[in-house]
Amino acid sequence: MKKYLLIFLAVLSWHSAALAQKKPTAMLLPSDNWCNQRYFMTSFSDQGSTVKVPDYQKAFVEDTELPQVISKIGGILTGLGYSLKDAEQAIKSLNIRAAEDNLTASKTSGAALAETPLDILKRRVKSDVIIQIWWNLNRKGNQHSASFTIEAFDAYTNKRIATSTGTTKESDEPVPVLLEEAVKDNIKPFDRQMDAWYADQQRNGREITLTVKCWENWGNDLETEYDGEELTDCIQNWLQDNTVNRAFNLSDGSETFALFEQVRIPLWDEKGRALDARGFATELRKHLQQPPFNITSKVMVRGLGEAIIVLGEK
Repeated sequence: MKKYLLIFLAVLSWHSAALAQKKPTAMLLPSDNWCNQRYFMTSFSDQGSTVKVPDYQKAFVEDTELPQVISKIGGILTGLGYSLKDAEQAIKSLNIRAAEDNLTASKTSGAALAETPLDILKRRVKSDVIIQIWWNLNRKGNQHSASFTIEAFDAYTNKRIATSTGTTKESDEPVPVLLEEAVKDNIKPFDRQMDAWYADQQRNGREITLTVKCWENWGNDLETEYDGEELTDCIQNWLQDNTVNRAFNLSDGSETFALFEQVRIPLWDEKGRALDARGFATELRKHLQQPPFNITSKVMVRGLGEAIIVLGEK
């Protein structure tokens, strides 16, 4: 009887641990290279330079293989426990052209911030990971194979966190079916890399970038003293109290700006909601509103992982 009880407890413990392992949310998109090869690109002006960005909306509408490939690979990832956001539906809700026009106008007028369409998409959909797929068809007689690369990027830092690549066997099957079989054969190392990254996130917090700036008409700056400490030091004190393991790096700074990189923030706030750069920066803004600072400030963002606080006014 005791033996069966121990077995039952072991199985229950394993089941509980499995349930506790939460996979990150992900959004599946074609890679920039794939979009460029098939001319699904658009451009906008960035201070006189032309910047090309993927036109995902056009790709989903005009390419017949893309929705099938996304569906097949999405099914594999869902089977592994990933929570997938529907990129095609999210893109339909965004006016990409209007966003690009706003970016151009913002650059022309000299406004401080601009976001690419992908930044806007990441912020609206709020996915932990962007998974990009590239493939190319190799023809040989009546049969063909497909080379592919699947890569995962941290949506907050744009750092590559997992990758898998390979070539399918020669077959007369449609490309989506070929890719599905090949990804299944190569997904385990990719999944292990993703698990290692997410375990690090849970242990050490997610990484963001935080910049503090000053409006030019503000009478103070980051060297202004409050209770005997310069404002930059006061901000660092707050970061030490509110980052995971006190992890952040003051990469650059002057009397008018401070750049904090590798800022590790909790995955969730006190109410159990996912915490991003904007939410974290907003907490700092509220802190600076209180005595002895009494500073009015404005929070602006680039995507999910970069926030800018401008001190002096809204």
